[in-house]
Amino acid sequence: MSWYEDLSLWSGFSDVLFSAERARHAADLVATSPLLAFPPGSRVLDQCCGVGFFSAPLARRGHRVTGVDIHRELLERAEAESEGSFVRADVREYVSPDAFDVVLNMYTSFGYFDEHDDNVQVLRNAYRSLVPGGELIVDLLSKEIYASWVGPPKIVDVPGGMVVMRDTILDDWTRYRTDWTLVRGNTAEHTALTCWVYSAAELKDMFSRAGFEKVQCFGNFDGGPYDGEATRLIVRGTRA
Repeated sequence: MSWYEDLSLWSGFSDVLFSAERARHAADLVATSPLLAFPPGSRVLDQCCGVGFFSAPLARRGHRVTGVDIHRELLERAEAESEGSFVRADVREYVSPDAFDVVLNMYTSFGYFDEHDDNVQVLRNAYRSLVPGGELIVDLLSKEIYASWVGPPKIVDVPGGMVVMRDTILDDWTRYRTDWTLVRGNTAEHTALTCWVYSAAELKDMFSRAGFEKVQCFGNFDGGPYDGEATRLIVRGTRA
């Protein structure tokens, strides 16, 4: 079983992954970001939607949202917060041809799969699911940003304890491994995940291979440039 299929990661570390602060941040981005200002009533596919941090505020703004995730338990939480529809499926396989105006893949939910071609397939599925002129937006922690961020272990406070995070670069900067240890009182719980880490140039090439045109990179959700001040890599491409 791959790490992303293990529900204990998502449930055991939910205080970090699905915190109220992250939910508020997602709602703020939907309300203020020009990159997320879609025409009223847009049909939006949220790949790897999790508990619906983006699905819920998008639905509240009147968009018709479909969230896709492999974990039923996370989808049930999303359904409780949103009027969108939710589908249990693997994003390597889920395609709804010509059904959406926008496809989103947020919070570094891209690059999970062991095979690089499987990650490209996620982009191809997004392309096929979009109408002509539709947009795909992928938000992640890029290779360039990760290089300035990785280093000593980091500590994140959670209710009643803390999470210690330690990162390791693998395969000549192809992938990274993150080890998390949750400490509460006298107990400790450990998990690890491994992802591909892509540069802006690599991801732009992957978008083009999947068929997208007008591929652009942004360094934040204000639409700022992807430069030395960037805090995220946000890539947007259009189906021809």
